[in-house]
Amino acid sequence: MLRIDRSIYDQIVDHARRDHPDEACGVVAGPDGSDRPERFIEMINAERSPTFYRFDSKEQLKVWREMDDRDEEPVVIYHSHTATEAYPSRTDISYASEPNAHYVLVSTREADPVEFRSYRIVDGEVTEEPVEITGVAE
Repeated sequence: MLRIDRSIYDQIVDHARRDHPDEACGVVAGPDGSDRPERFIEMINAERSPTFYRFDSKEQLKVWREMDDRDEEPVVIYHSHTATEAYPSRTDISYASEPNAHYVLVSTREADPVEFRSYRIVDGEVTEEPVEITGVAE
């Protein structure tokens, strides 16, 4: 299960909406081994495409080094789909290289509400998991 704070959820959704009609992408870092997504990191889609995303290689190197320096890991790797459901494509599955990460997809094909789903992708196997949004005002 992915437990994610409402403020981080909102930042991911806002990024996906802002970059529409291009796919948005980024990472939420957390302490090594904690499975706690704490630090939102918006990244640039180097492809600037409505059908594909790729982290800019220099930016990715910088972000991953920064996580190493802070004893963090990528807890969530997210991107948006602009015209299809929030389900990993064959390309998404082939590029999934962080077995401990939650892969979040946000579909912006409908303006409201967006579709927000999380998956584990290990060795090409996709498993959807529940998402619990925490910190919601009662």
